[in-house]
Amino acid sequence: MMRPSWWRRWQRDTLLGFVRLLIGGKALFDRPPSGQALYYSNHASHLDTLTLLAALPPSVRDSTRPVAGRDYWDATRVRRYIATEVLNVVLIDRVAGGADALTPLSTALDEGYSLIVFPEGTRGKEHLPGPFKSGLFHLSSARPQLALVPVYLENMHRAMPKGAPFPLPLLCRAHFGAAINNDRQEAKEAFIQRAHQCLCALAQF
Repeated sequence: MMRPSWWRRWQRDTLLGFVRLLIGGKALFDRPPSGQALYYSNHASHLDTLTLLAALPPSVRDSTRPVAGRDYWDATRVRRYIATEVLNVVLIDRVAGGADALTPLSTALDEGYSLIVFPEGTRGKEHLPGPFKSGLFHLSSARPQLALVPVYLENMHRAMPKGAPFPLPLLCRAHFGAAINNDRQEAKEAFIQRAHQCLCALAQF
């Protein structure tokens, strides 16, 4: 695992500071994160990744990589620079899908990085997260002791809803719940339901 250079860290934290100034993004922890984890969250806007990353303590942020679709972040030179040079994003091929799409995530986990994922697979418009896809189950099945931390991003569906060109200056928060593990030998459907319920429970604040 490679730590970011001072220049990359400065660019990243300047960008995240702007996001915090605009929409807040205060972090509320059930237990402050430490060690390798897979943070999974609801997905309502293009600011979700930045908001969640900004909510992490700097020491944790340095070893955490967001996961995002190559089709969006590789579409323009500016997006590509932000994704690869500033945020150290793990880009995945959402168009092709399948097991191969998870390979870059598995590699990053094996290298010791924590990850930020959005199990819905796409942005939603509702207060509660939509159904999860199976990627969270497959990644954690091979790593039953990996900490899976639910993070509910409050108000993001209002601050920058799907289709909105600019964010609104509305107060947002990141609620970090207690970590779970995929160590119960559950069927895929049972695990996904349990993980989904843990995230939804944080939305009751």
